[in-house]
Parts: sequence; structure tokens; C-alpha cells
Amino acid sequence: MLWKRLRLTLEMIKFEHSVFALPFALTGALLAFREGGYRVADPWWKLLWIVVAMVGARSAAMAFNRLVDAETDGRNPRTRMRHLPTGLLGHGFAWAFVAASSAVFVLAAGFLNRLCLRLAPLALAVVFCYSFTKRFTSFSHLVLGFSLGIAPAAAWIAVRGSLDPRILWLTAAVTFWTAGFDVIYSCQDYEFDCAESLFSVPRLVGIAAALRIARLLHFLMVACLLALVFTLHLGALALAGVAAIVALLVYEHSLVKADDLSRVNAAFFTMNGYVSVLFFVFWAADIFLLRPGA
Repeated sequence: MLWKRLRLTLEMIKFEHSVFALPFALTGALLAFREGGYRVADPWWKLLWIVVAMVGARSAAMAFNRLVDAETDGRNPRTRMRHLPTGLLGHGFAWAFVAASSAVFVLAAGFLNRLCLRLAPLALAVVFCYSFTKRFTSFSHLVLGFSLGIAPAAAWIAVRGSLDPRILWLTAAVTFWTAGFDVIYSCQDYEFDCAESLFSVPRLVGIAAALRIARLLHFLMVACLLALVFTLHLGALALAGVAAIVALLVYEHSLVKADDLSRVNAAFFTMNGYVSVLFFVFWAADIFLLRPGA
């Protein structure tokens, strides 16, 4: 019974979608190692704890979001069959999962360094805060973006023990990327958001304008990535990675039209998974193969 409920919880939070933010966090860590000169004594084991921290934080945030939105999800035709509205999973177990995942995150932060441990409650507050934002601001998409965007900066802190302002270009890039695809995804709920007086960019400006705003957000993502390339003096492979992301984003936006949202899931889940993984592959290759002095 326990394993069945745990499996249902992992289905509910779409555990496999941890791939969205994890590659950016690992890139932040690798950039931090690169900045330190790849010393033999570098604690590469920290990468494992960064992964554990990321998975713990995302799992806690997703389960918390499902709990906060359970009643609203039950009224939404698109989400009414989710685990909590249908009673397939109990609220008590979901709350226990939030607590356990949060504890795993804090434990991992403690193994990383003292500053990570001190910042862990603030990080949890940020990711939990997002769940309430659709009730009072159309900037909820950016709050979600920032919730993922802090990951590479946190990974840098985990490796270096302090924050370098330059890594904030990657935080901004992930923030804009996430906000952009969340705007696209939220177009599906335009009518429901209007009926329920929930805040979102599509409800504020309409679906057609919202898709244009999503394109602008993704343009800003690319600009931030280019700024990071030049700020950290990365090479041709990093630039090739940015070019690959541009191609994927152009294709992603071609899948969705204001009068045809039938391929939103393909744009949201499939293409953004490719974006994050390809980004990591190109940038990790640049970091290791084109590193200074190599």
C-alpha cells in the first residue's frame, strides 16, 4: 500500500519532469568548478548532493502545489481527473510527502555547505510561494520561472561557498525560459481562469498576445545566455548550444497557434525537455573540452 501511494504521488508530481531544471543546476555547478580551475581537490561528490537537493525541492514544491490547487483542479475540466481531486491519493499522504521531500532537501543542503543550509528555508519559501500567486498576480509565470531559476545560482553556491553575480545571467535565462513556456501552457486554461478570476497572462491580454509575450520571454532567455557566454568567456560549443536552443524554441512556438492549442503538450513537455538536455550537453562539452589552458 505504501509503495502504491508513493508511486501515485510520483505520477502526480510528474517526477520524470525533474529533467527540466536539473541540467541547468548541473551546468551552474560545472561553471563553478571551471571558475575554480578544476583542482584535483575539488569536491566533485557535491554534484550528487546537488541532484538530491534539486529532486527534493522540486518534489516538495510540486506536491505542495497539487495540495494548494486541489479544490480548483477539481473544478477545471482539464485537471479534474488528477490524483487529489478524484481521491486516488489522500491529502494526508501528500502532506507527508511534502514534509519528507523538504527534509531531504534541507539534509542535502547541509551536506553541501553552511551557506546552502542557511538559505534552504528561503529557497523552500520561494518555491512554495508560487502556488498562491495565480490568486493575485499575472506575474505568476515569472515567479515559477524564478523558482527554477535559482537552481544554477544555488549550485554555484554549493560548489564555491559564495555567490558570483555573473551566474545570475543563468538564473535570469532559466526564469525567462520557464515563464515563457508556462505562458504557453496556461493558454489552455484561458476560459477557466476568466471564470474563476484567476490571474494569468492569457487572461490579462488574450491568447494571441500571450503567445507573443512568450516569444519575447524566450528571446530574453537567449539574450541572457549570450551574456553569460561572453561574461564567463565560454567557447564555440556553448554558442552552438545557444543556437540549438534557438532552433528548438522556434519549432516549439510553431506548434502552438492562438486558434489551435492541440499541440501544447508537445510544445511544453517534449520540446522543453530537449532544450534543457541539449543545453547541458553542449555547455558541459564546452566546459570540459574548451576549458582555459586545455
